[in-house]
Amino acid sequence: MNRRTRTALLGSALLLTVAAAAGSAGASASDEKGEAVPAGVSAPGESKREAAALTGEAKLYRSAGDDITFSFDAHLAAKDKADPMKATGTFEWSHYLNGEGAWAKAEVDCLLTGGKVAVVSGVITDSDLPGAEGKRVGITVHDAGRHDRLGYSWASTGSPVETKDLPKCVGSAPFEKVRKGTGDFTVVPWQPEL
Repeated sequence: MNRRTRTALLGSALLLTVAAAAGSAGASASDEKGEAVPAGVSAPGESKREAAALTGEAKLYRSAGDDITFSFDAHLAAKDKADPMKATGTFEWSHYLNGEGAWAKAEVDCLLTGGKVAVVSGVITDSDLPGAEGKRVGITVHDAGRHDRLGYSWASTGSPVETKDLPKCVGSAPFEKVRKGTGDFTVVPWQPEL
């Protein structure tokens, strides 16, 4: 095969690959406004996806070796799209160093997501930290693939017990890093009708 024929065949193969990719991209679903619907999101005629969600589990990175785990199972149903305070679910966390620390579980009372960022709040329903039950806490998550970040409302007070009258859906900037290889958080973005 001469050089010209080989070049023509490679060019044809490249064009076929590009055309196939364009065809599969063109076959993606679109919403009622004709905009592309991301993978994992329902297309028209299919059941509606939830309005927002924050799920997953991961450990935080601390150079001192703290064992800190956060897990989320927070959801806002499609029917409640206009009211983030109708979110349901739970989130949990634990923080131990040298065998000492505490854990807590909270019931979700608000979930707001935008793009890859979520803010969830809830009231602590169970904990081995004295005085924590009944306190509202808020957590912010940035879903950045394998480099997720997280922040929590008690970052400036030192403990959820010392947090007073925190409003719903309030968290801190996601300043903590997730420890490599320990998990992943997933944020489903809220798309309110504005």
